[in-house]
Amino acid sequence: VLAESNPGRYGFLWHWFDEIYVLLDLLLQQHYLARCSASFSENFYSLKRIPMGDGRQQPLATAGLPKRQHWKSLLLLVLVPYLKGKLEKLVSSLREEDEYSIHPPSSSWKRFYRAFLAAYPYVNMTWEGWFLIQQLCYILGKAEHHSPMLKLAGVRLVRLTAEDIQALEKKWAETTPGQTHSFTSRVQSALRKALGGIAFSLSTGLSISVFFLQFLDWWYSSENQETIKSLTALPTPPPPVHLEHEASSALLPSLKTVCPLCRKVRVNATALATSGFVFCYRCAYGYVKAHQRCPVTGYATELQHLVKLYSPES
Repeated sequence: VLAESNPGRYGFLWHWFDEIYVLLDLLLQQHYLARCSASFSENFYSLKRIPMGDGRQQPLATAGLPKRQHWKSLLLLVLVPYLKGKLEKLVSSLREEDEYSIHPPSSSWKRFYRAFLAAYPYVNMTWEGWFLIQQLCYILGKAEHHSPMLKLAGVRLVRLTAEDIQALEKKWAETTPGQTHSFTSRVQSALRKALGGIAFSLSTGLSISVFFLQFLDWWYSSENQETIKSLTALPTPPPPVHLEHEASSALLPSLKTVCPLCRKVRVNATALATSGFVFCYRCAYGYVKAHQRCPVTGYATELQHLVKLYSPES
């Protein structure tokens, strides 16, 4: 929301969104693993992690995991989804470059990433099939884990017992100081209660928050046809001309079918959502990737703002 409302000031939040999210997720998972021996979602469903090979003797949730299992669990919970998401974005970008021949056909880099694109579906199928087989084995009672990540971390999931719940409540009570007449202690106690109330409210309102987030995602998505129709029904604003004659901006050609960058008839016409000007896809892609701004207006622009245009015949 901040990046879209004020891209000049908060655009870096969108650019580094994945890294900021990973950092916050790391702090969250670290807190729950150290306090409850479970991830955030596992603790939400009253589950805990215990080391493999403990037999019937299960340590309390407040005891935490051994250091080896703790750090392996933390890395697999946070790092693996981050790397998988980055890989999917890389594959999507390479497919787009390959489709529109951004790199010269004879370059060694093009041959390399074409081989990578050809092998990726099989690697992804193997990865997803591994998870599916593990889940089927768990359903049929042939495996102790529903996810290979748990096996790699050396832990398994069990439900919280009455002793675990009592230990967690006791640990929470111990963090709250007793009644004292000290003004500083009273202030600290009030702050802890306020923070605890806020945390409890956030935890209990998780389901409602997820619903509203999904609603907002649907409302602003391109699949919302009513929103698209309402936006396209508005009159087209005039192009910004206050930056056209600057030395660093591209001059507009007299013919509307000519690309302002290469000065040739446009090929694969592509508009920039930030300014509305139309270029060749290859020209716009290369310029925006290098300078991260519109060639004509200078507005901050990223690759996601490229909108391909199609003729009515296509």
